[in-house]
Amino acid sequence: EVALVESGGGLVQPGGSLRLSCEVSGYTASALCIGWFRKAPGKEREGVAYISPRGKITTYADSAKERFTVSRDNAQNTVYLLIDSLKPDDTAIYYCATARLCTGSLSVDLYVDWGPGTQVTVSS
Repeated sequence: EVALVESGGGLVQPGGSLRLSCEVSGYTASALCIGWFRKAPGKEREGVAYISPRGKITTYADSAKERFTVSRDNAQNTVYLLIDSLKPDDTAIYYCATARLCTGSLSVDLYVDWGPGTQVTVSS
């Protein structure tokens, strides 16, 4: 059974950077397509980035194209999300999840296994 655990969140000042990690267990990470999502207070959960099993294909939401970078280290069974130039609007719980099909879509309904999330708060 696949399990995912996010880490790396915290309180950061505007303009700072964070690298979030998503550790995969119970399955071979290199066989999984992974998406990153976030849920801000009062908003729907939204997809921000997707990465294919070997990292050759990535897709981003329009809101994430400028400042977000998704990558992976399959030897460490870990997928990363680097967020630069953080803004208060980036405050959210960030989740990683496995895709049912490797289409590159960031539709929440296409993801099956979810981690518990890690809180990112951007504030001065």
